[in-house]
Formats: sequence, structure tokens, C-alpha cells
Amino acid sequence: MNDETLKRLLPPAAQARLQSLRLADGVATVILDASRMAGPERDRLERDVKAALDGHAAVTETRVAMMADKPQRRLIAVGSGKGGVGKSTLSANLAVALARMGRKVGLVDADIYGPSQPRLLATEGVKPEARDKKLVPIASAFGVPMLSIGHLVAPGQAVAWRGPMAGNALSQLIDAEWGETEILIVDLPPGTGDIQLTLLQRFKPAGAVIVSTPQDLALIDAARAIALFGQAHVPVLGLVENMAGYICPHCGEISNPFGCGGAEAEAAKLGHPFLGRVPLALSIREDSDAGKPPAAGDDAQAEAFQAIARKVADWLDAPR
Repeated sequence: MNDETLKRLLPPAAQARLQSLRLADGVATVILDASRMAGPERDRLERDVKAALDGHAAVTETRVAMMADKPQRRLIAVGSGKGGVGKSTLSANLAVALARMGRKVGLVDADIYGPSQPRLLATEGVKPEARDKKLVPIASAFGVPMLSIGHLVAPGQAVAWRGPMAGNALSQLIDAEWGETEILIVDLPPGTGDIQLTLLQRFKPAGAVIVSTPQDLALIDAARAIALFGQAHVPVLGLVENMAGYICPHCGEISNPFGCGGAEAEAAKLGHPFLGRVPLALSIREDSDAGKPPAAGDDAQAEAFQAIARKVADWLDAPR
């Protein structure tokens, strides 16, 4: 029997992905392209190939090898020029919303000195394992693997590291064993310091999302963050206006203690897209503190994050 005859025995799905097939001394060796296939799909295809060939008189053993390209992982930095604008909350919920859309997304808490993602995604107290000198991300209950310096130090311990140490810690988080993760959301610390420079120089994000509250002081610092990404030639996907309107939990009336529309106006002024608003809602604060990201739900607060995630996904899918 020649190899071409053996090839015709394969199921159509295997023929379409066939890289090579060889029969020698009764051993059939089949190499398949497994790019963009999920684990269960690969397992099923391997079983189908063995079932098709093992029953033939000329085949005593079937060996199947799956070859897949390394995932083209893209980093999306979430930044702001100052603290207290809800950047970490936005990062966690953006990741959760993208995961709910079927995206293979992970989350890096790059705020080395003030990590908050373990609380936001309910992974406090969990220690990551290491494999081949690389950290293995921690699975969250929301379909988002994640890593944070908060997983590596004792709760409440102050991290007092100089810039190079913090930069090396960031590299370990990003260079971890992320597997098939295709999108990595990186929650940056406030400002434009060592962590931001390390990220830009070593990893070059595909794009950046800027978070600000509506008032002028926050927007001034957001503009500085935008300028930093511009200097590094990192595209800004757009601005998010957080704490945009307080929803009274009793009467439902909306007031604007921080103003309204400032980030949208700033986006227009600087020529960047406006990605959407997230309200100043008591439920967002309560759920975040409890490790239940609002984006995992189905209410109006969840929709605010999901709408932003859809725009980010559209940007990622757009041809470049």
C-alpha cells in the first residue's frame, strides 16, 4: 500500500489538515496542522485518524502528531495618568467581558506596588506554580487566567523595590506560561514611570486603553499617559469615562458629582475614539470588593463594560 492510498482512508477533516503521512514497517505516522483548534477538537480528530487507519491490514500502529503555531499574543495596556480613576476595575471587567465573548484572554496585574486584581477576581491567597522556570497563571472563576505580584507576596506586605526589580517582576508576569491566550490585558499602575517604560521597551503593546474620570484634573493626567504611548508609537484604542454619573440606589436618579462628558470631549480633542462610560454605582463597588466582577452579570452595569469590550474586540479584529 502506498501513502496516497492510505491518505484516502483519513476523514475529511484530517485530510484538510494533513502535513505529512508515512507508512513504514506497519507504522503509520500522521502529522496534522492543529492551529486554532481547541483541546477537545484535537483529541477527537486524533481518535478519528486512529480509528480510520488502525483497522487496515497494512497498519499495525498509528502515530499522530499535532503541530500548531505559537499563539500570536497581543497585549492591551490599560493606563491612566493618575490613581483612583477605576483603572483596575475596568481592566478586570474588560477581561471578563472579552472572555464571555469567547476570546482567549488573560490578565496581568502590573501594579507591582498596589496590586488589586486578586481581590477583584477572587483569587486572593492562591499561589501560582512554576513550570520550566515560568509561572503558570492562576485560573479565575470567570474564564480569565491571571497573574499578580499580589499572588507572590504575603497579604498586606509592602513591596519596596527599586525600578529594576519591579521591571523584572513585570517581565516574569508577562513571560509566564500563558498557553493559548491570545489577548493579554495589562493593568498598569498610575503615572508614567518605570513599569510603563519596561512594558513599552520589552513588550510593545498592540494598543492602549486610557481610563479617566470626567473632571479636568484627571483628564490632564490622562493626556500625559496618551502622550507617553504616542512617543512609543503604541496606538490608543480610545478613552473610557469612569464614574460618569452617580446612580442613587434608592430613587434611581442620576447626578454628576465629577461632571459628565469630559473624557468624551478630551477624546474628540485629541483625535481618539471614545469607548464608553461606566457609572458611579454602589453595586459596582460592592461587587468588586466581593470579587464578583459586574461584567460577569447581565444588568445595566454589566452592559456598560460589555459595550466597551465589543469596541475593543472590533479594534483587534480590524485589518491593519
